[in-house]
Amino acid sequence: MSAIDSLPPLRQVIASHQLSARKSLGQNFLLDLNLTAKIARQAGDLSGCDVLEIGPGPGGLTRGLLAEGARRVVAVEKDSRCIPALEEIRAAYPDRLEIVQGDALEIDPLAYLTPPIRIAANLPYNVGTELLVRWLTPPEWPPFWQSLTLMFQREVAERIVAKPGSKTYGRLAILSQWRTEARIVLSLPPEAFTPPPKVSSAVVHLTALPEPRYPADAQILSRVVAAAFNQRRKMLRAALKGVAPDIEDRLLAAGIQPTDRAEQVSLEAFCALAREIAS
Repeated sequence: MSAIDSLPPLRQVIASHQLSARKSLGQNFLLDLNLTAKIARQAGDLSGCDVLEIGPGPGGLTRGLLAEGARRVVAVEKDSRCIPALEEIRAAYPDRLEIVQGDALEIDPLAYLTPPIRIAANLPYNVGTELLVRWLTPPEWPPFWQSLTLMFQREVAERIVAKPGSKTYGRLAILSQWRTEARIVLSLPPEAFTPPPKVSSAVVHLTALPEPRYPADAQILSRVVAAAFNQRRKMLRAALKGVAPDIEDRLLAAGIQPTDRAEQVSLEAFCALAREIAS
């Protein structure tokens, strides 16, 4: 019998530890172990990797990651009520699960991890986007992680993989696609969760590229993209006038029409504009 088979069903775990999901913590529990195993498999070969998991809750995905062969899982959980349930998993997988109680926005995960590192998580809705942006914008690239396998609300997942010209194309698409290969690998309906959220969810897999797709200074690119999409209905010559006094000339030099709007501009063109502004 494998360790995962020796553990009680998640519904039983939730009942015995009185783990009702809390909206204030962005919690929606995924109880189907077939689904959590499927998500774990999307993270790739875990056998030689440490895996960082944020917001494990009662540990459905944690079980999947361990059963799929993760060398070690570091689970960061803010909700103290979930720790006893995670301790039961740690007992079933000696020396392979480390539980860190605390806020993922305040903890340095590198203190607990040994490369190679992958990140896999059913992210709490209220911090998911902020964590993703942090992982995509480290001071140095390549980052400490090889890949991210993350569950988001479906609309956030679509923003990550969006292409120019679509309403969902924006800063998140630029940041994700500049330095990673990003794709949606799984869709989940609300009824897969307890309690069911009001929206569908999707799992996105992002693989870190060895270097960005196009050369650009990360800080300048981020500033340009933020300014462009903060006023996405305006023409770029107006939206970006605070970025450089001669912005029209810079736009033309980058091959962008000053009358274009942000959603019409490709990642490559935004990188070209960042280089023009840097020069």
